Amino acid sequence: MDLFRAMRTFVSVAEAGSMSAAAPGLALTPAMVGQHIAALEERLGTRLINRTTRRQSLTAFGASYLDQCRDILERVALSDQQAETLQREPRGLLRVTAPVTFGAEVLMAALGRYRDIAPAVTLDIVLTDRNVDLIEEGFDVAFRVATPPDGRLIARRLAAYRMALCASPDYLARAGTPDHPAELERHDAILFTPAARSPWRLTRGDEIVEVNPRPAIQANSGQAVRVAAQAGLGIILQPLMLVGSDIAAGRLVRVLPDWVPGERAVSLLYYRDRRMTPRLSSFIAFAMKEFSDRG
Repeated sequence: MDLFRAMRTFVSVAEAGSMSAAAPGLALTPAMVGQHIAALEERLGTRLINRTTRRQSLTAFGASYLDQCRDILERVALSDQQAETLQREPRGLLRVTAPVTFGAEVLMAALGRYRDIAPAVTLDIVLTDRNVDLIEEGFDVAFRVATPPDGRLIARRLAAYRMALCASPDYLARAGTPDHPAELERHDAILFTPAARSPWRLTRGDEIVEVNPRPAIQANSGQAVRVAAQAGLGIILQPLMLVGSDIAAGRLVRVLPDWVPGERAVSLLYYRDRRMTPRLSSFIAFAMKEFSDRG
């Protein structure tokens, strides 16, 4: 059995809704499509599709396996395209969007290394915490935190970045320093608006505590939240990359340092059906290498 061909056949059947509907696009007869699916199910030892005379539907495992197949096939296709375009110089305009903090503190500092790889590419970087529509707004690639599912996009997981719970010395002297996460609900919190509804999740060994902070201030800018904390207005949960220098200088103090805040996942997104140009494939390869090792 050609595993990759069987996986492609399964994805096509799932997307088309039936084996007969998928057959023309695969240049196969419906019977041959059925044989590929049967061989794949036999290899896996479980059914992927529930079949009746009138309709078909994915099993629970089939739905999960579909996502895995798509990811594997996209990776194979990307590798093939990168190999084919290896000798072609990346050039032209590449539009990239990223969250403000990640973009300013991490991405911009790394772009010199991409310029060494692709000096003929012009980069248009747009930093925003809004989830832009890549297709409608004309972006080639996006970095996002806590990515919502979108079937039109391929999401490549990057290393998460660490978070820090902190406040100014003045605020802690006035309001007291919490000794346990439960005490945070009695403190003023300065919240980053896109994450304002999410609880603060803290762990210490086997202990896990979720806290719903009391918002004193909300702001849609990580830098604004940081400045408000420096001014003594409350406790913040922000990326360590943003507040690390303030902690080192004593402008902010770690709160509950024995408790570890949850990390924030970062993903690299690009449109599933976009043509893989040399500039796009080179940037994806650069980003996966550059940011996968960050903690």
